[in-house]
Amino acid sequence: MSNGVHLLQEYTERLKKQDLIAESTAAESISQKKVAYVSYNSQDVKQDTLFICKGAHFKEAYLKAAMEKGAFAYISERKYEEAAAGAPCIIVRDMRKTIALVADLFYNQAWKELTLIGITGTKGKSTTAYFMRFILDCYLESQRKPNSAVISSIDTYDGVVNEESHITTPEALDLHRHYDNAVRSGIPFLTMEVSSQALKYDRTLGVTFDVGCFLNIGRDHISAVEHPDFEDYLKSKMILFTQCQTACINLDDHYADMAIAAARRHGARVVTFGKTEQADVYGYAIKRSGQGISFRVKSDSFDEAFKIGMSGLFNVENALAAIAICHSLNIPLEAVQKGLAEARVSGRMEIFTDKNGRLPVIVDYAHNQMSFEALFTSTKEEYPGKKITIVFGCPGNKALGRRKELGELAGKYADKAYLTEEDAGEEPVLDIAREIAAHVGKYNCQCEIITDREEAIRQAIRTAGGDTIVLITGKGRETRQKRGTQYVDTPSDVDYVEAFLAEE
Repeated sequence: MSNGVHLLQEYTERLKKQDLIAESTAAESISQKKVAYVSYNSQDVKQDTLFICKGAHFKEAYLKAAMEKGAFAYISERKYEEAAAGAPCIIVRDMRKTIALVADLFYNQAWKELTLIGITGTKGKSTTAYFMRFILDCYLESQRKPNSAVISSIDTYDGVVNEESHITTPEALDLHRHYDNAVRSGIPFLTMEVSSQALKYDRTLGVTFDVGCFLNIGRDHISAVEHPDFEDYLKSKMILFTQCQTACINLDDHYADMAIAAARRHGARVVTFGKTEQADVYGYAIKRSGQGISFRVKSDSFDEAFKIGMSGLFNVENALAAIAICHSLNIPLEAVQKGLAEARVSGRMEIFTDKNGRLPVIVDYAHNQMSFEALFTSTKEEYPGKKITIVFGCPGNKALGRRKELGELAGKYADKAYLTEEDAGEEPVLDIAREIAAHVGKYNCQCEIITDREEAIRQAIRTAGGDTIVLITGKGRETRQKRGTQYVDTPSDVDYVEAFLAEE
């Protein structure tokens, strides 16, 4: 990786090549100035920073503060004469593409030094990413190398940063900083979830993944601020296969053929996986084994037994995805088997019981139609005869279709539903809950709205009988709730569950 610091002129030329510049006011002398730092956060500015003006909530005061702290030029979609009078500016036509290209140059394409794995899908991204993390760490431990990096909706680790996430795929500048941190930390592998929003809005523009993995797609993320319709959502997912060398594709998904065609059109090698015999990585003989699941996998080079230490039969699909990725990267089979057996995913299908072992409570991140249906189906199969109580909500101002979809699924499968807060943002929790309740009410399911999430979980556990299993979905081990435009610290669902079960 080159450690060179680039001139302002180099940024300008790169943007010009992509026809992104509408106007540039940088004089020749300023164009030869070195850019020491790039930022779009006025609180994170150093001397000789190139400052980026972005975001729906951007205020001119942010630019003024950045200039006072050491920024010498700015990139924007409009001029700010008052806040930065006389300062060199680059006015661009498309800020999202601009940020990706600027970040790529500033961090000197650090991603090229990594084996980069991108995973997309409506459900299963986090679990598959964690399966990869455990497998790769097993392999790297045998090589005496640092643990792998991961960027997921659960957490992010890059050798420098180790923190809880609140977004699936970070903005481009943050994303390239993670790549750079991983390279500087000597980490050879990075696994990341790639959301449809990241693909649609160019956060990964210019990056080539060694492996891109397609799990599945369902009708989700449809709203005015995300995808206007399913076709846009599907089209966005397919972008991953224009920027990967190998595509691992779930042959069991209805849109597998489209993903395969997209990958082949762009010259990617294709490796399929699934519970279909035609798959290159074929899973079969699947059965529950204690608290986990055992199964066999056949490929062109092996026919072996595997085990995962998690419940939920749907997790076999995620394990097959991880095996296919590893197969394409020539990761030793022993590391794959050991990693999968040891893998635990924070907040995914975590099972807790009271001190008498009477009341099982499952905490899971399930938050969309596909993951809800998979969770309910698996629960019915693994806990036959049990009544189901569920606690859940929906986010504010996005994925609006979930309210109907999750409400109807809860009404269809559950015996009782508690509706509560789940990252409501700027929309009232009660309004969201009432909208969901209208759909739950179509079925013979008791429904209660308790907007305080802690109290909703308490009541679900306190009122559950010995013939009941309680599902707490949506937040897992997350320790923040989005209220208004801010993320507020809260206990996690696991914290609540453990405390209330101790009282039983």
